Amino acid sequence: MAEETIFSKIIRREIPSDIVYQDDSVTAFRDISPQAPTHILIIPNHLIPTVNDVTPEDEQVLGHMITVAAKIAQQEGIADDGYRLIMNCNRHGGQEVFHIHMHLVGGHHLGPMLAK
Repeated sequence: MAEETIFSKIIRREIPSDIVYQDDSVTAFRDISPQAPTHILIIPNHLIPTVNDVTPEDEQVLGHMITVAAKIAQQEGIADDGYRLIMNCNRHGGQEVFHIHMHLVGGHHLGPMLAK
């Protein structure tokens, strides 16, 4: 089994975090180092280390992460202008915490997807 992460402690509310949404499947909270005016992380409540570790049993929670992202984007007032959903995988992909997570970023024009 994979090791517990800081996100596991956030899910259980053992460390302070600005949680904006939580249900039985996912938790969403504001990033402590935001890269945009709105920068929220959406994570499954059970540990999946990377995208490479996703199984068919995880499909429902991954879809739920997207519907929760859309709901939060509406609540944050960024849905109409647009936002970006980002998932990084492993070190070259920029993943820092090995508990799969989706970044919801928006609140201004985000520019190109990747720097050249």
